[in-house]
Amino acid sequence: MLFGLPLVTIALWSGYFTLFCAVLMLLGLVLKWGIRFRLVGITGFMGVLTGGLFALGLGLHDRPQIPGAIKYVRVFDSGASQVVIVVPPTITETALDATLQQAAIDLYSTGRLSQGAATMTIRARAVLHPKPGVTQPVYVGQVKPSLASPTAQAGIVEIDRDQLALLPKPSAPKSSASSPSA
Repeated sequence: MLFGLPLVTIALWSGYFTLFCAVLMLLGLVLKWGIRFRLVGITGFMGVLTGGLFALGLGLHDRPQIPGAIKYVRVFDSGASQVVIVVPPTITETALDATLQQAAIDLYSTGRLSQGAATMTIRARAVLHPKPGVTQPVYVGQVKPSLASPTAQAGIVEIDRDQLALLPKPSAPKSSASSPSA
């Protein structure tokens, strides 16, 4: 968005102005105006500007936000069909479901299709520290979204409830009410 308008709309109007400059340039060349070579430069610049605005409008778009999704960190990405994300060990099942759906939306790219896979697998893991100096990765869920199109179904979220049960339970918020003192 630029000035409240989508970049593709701005590129369209820039294209109209480029065509207007091209007509002026041709008119200037035919009638041998003194500014005819400046009009050539202006028309060329407007063509480059219009092409850039159009390309930028195609590349930038807002991704939808899934309610309840939490922040995650991508720790492995093959660039094709395998991605691993890390979630906090205090994650709940509903937050994990939303986070995997959000990751499927965020990590979609048409470039992944060039590797030959029709779907990608996004696995979520949490890291536990059962004792000092020991780190244990726990894979708690995965989603396999289609790479066919960004609007295709995000994929079925599979949550491993046995592994999720190994994670520490989120603590309840402490009450700030104080007991009356005598």
